[in-house]
Amino acid sequence: MYDVIIVGGGPAGLSAALILGRCRRRVLLCDARRPRNAASRHLNGFLTRDGTPPAEMRRLAREQLGAYDGVEIRNAEATDARRRPDGDFEITLDSGGSRVEASRKLLLATGVVDALPEVEGFAEIYGRSAFHCPYCDGWEHRNQPLAIHGHSEAGKALALELTVWSRDLVLCTDGPAGLPPDDLDQLTRNGIGLREERIARFEARDGELECIRFETGEALSRRALFFASDDRQSSDLAQRLGCTLTRRGDVQTGRYETTDVPGLYVAGDASRRVQLTVVAAAEGAMAAFAINTELLKEDLR
Repeated sequence: MYDVIIVGGGPAGLSAALILGRCRRRVLLCDARRPRNAASRHLNGFLTRDGTPPAEMRRLAREQLGAYDGVEIRNAEATDARRRPDGDFEITLDSGGSRVEASRKLLLATGVVDALPEVEGFAEIYGRSAFHCPYCDGWEHRNQPLAIHGHSEAGKALALELTVWSRDLVLCTDGPAGLPPDDLDQLTRNGIGLREERIARFEARDGELECIRFETGEALSRRALFFASDDRQSSDLAQRLGCTLTRRGDVQTGRYETTDVPGLYVAGDASRRVQLTVVAAAEGAMAAFAINTELLKEDLR
């Protein structure tokens, strides 16, 4: 019986494991090793870690967790979970064979998966000159000619947001924009171009975007692409355990990352709209604080 099982080895899960390890809790961290930012060359906006490769940050975190003998890290995917009648949790793990582990509290830090544009050439530029978050990668492409891939309200909103970093912007909707006249006027007023032609492919050299080729044969020269797309929960464990989801599809969490399932916490990208590494790490720490407090109350009783 562990005090806590943490599912997810990203910044939220690793941060929680660190705090709980320092609280002398017995912790099992399960990591399927499929990080959302695997394609990224560096993470940004994290104090003292600005520009660090994501894999390096995870390596350093694991190395530092080695100092805490109560923390065990296992490279395994959690395939099922249930809350027992006594309030404890059972997690089924798969690391080449199924195994069930139990804990008093459970923290899900499994994150989300992005729906990527299905356009030829996108895989080559993803994480190198194609991004979904301007807060993470806008600075590196400031004042450059940028394209926005998206349509309807999401595409328009991202295009307007990017005016902070560049004024040479073109919204490429890959078909009808789906925008009312007022929104089209707003784009025009802010100097944002609009291309509704179907996109044939993204053309790049060594992962750096050079142009967007439309099905008409015409090309639009651009240096980087930001795309507006949906994301989804990377794991269905929260739903299986009975968590309420928001209209956007995030797990509904309260103070200190609590959920409406007693003893279950959700932290990181799966629970918040602000999806930054530093925010995920902070949420993991807050969840760990709350978990240790609840365990302490139970132990004292």
